[in-house]
Amino acid sequence: MLTQILSARQVHQKIRRLAYQIYENHFDETEIVLVGIENMGLHLAYLLQREIQAVSPLKVRLCSLKLDKTAPLSQPIQISEDIANLAHKSIILIDDVLNSGKTMFYAFKPFFEIPIKSLQTLVLVNRDNKLFPINPDYVGYSLATTLQNHVSVILDDESKFGVYLSQ
Repeated sequence: MLTQILSARQVHQKIRRLAYQIYENHFDETEIVLVGIENMGLHLAYLLQREIQAVSPLKVRLCSLKLDKTAPLSQPIQISEDIANLAHKSIILIDDVLNSGKTMFYAFKPFFEIPIKSLQTLVLVNRDNKLFPINPDYVGYSLATTLQNHVSVILDDESKFGVYLSQ
């Protein structure tokens, strides 16, 4: 059974609120870097980039990060920009859903190679099934679920845009 838990309008409201929170925490910056974890995390980062630029004077750079979510150490983690170009920057690592924390945990790895100003995390949906020590700095929606539930975020199809829970 598939249940919509956030409509398109509600998701856009969450994104706008997150954009304001980011601006409030980075108002003294000239630039921030949003790193979206492919696939839906990157779509979310793009929507956030547009929203932050609409509500603030911040320059927002967008990068993608790709890793094998089932076996994160089996292949190198890929970032769309040379990692050296992100040195001394304020970085926000973005994913659609934080479930166990595994994906976000391994996504930190490339940033250990460079000095950074700050590294924060953002998720649209935070589930409370943590197996890794990850607590997001920015959360659109918190949801207590069982391990049998699955949360789907659809941001790349306007007809289905939203957050869904399947049991």
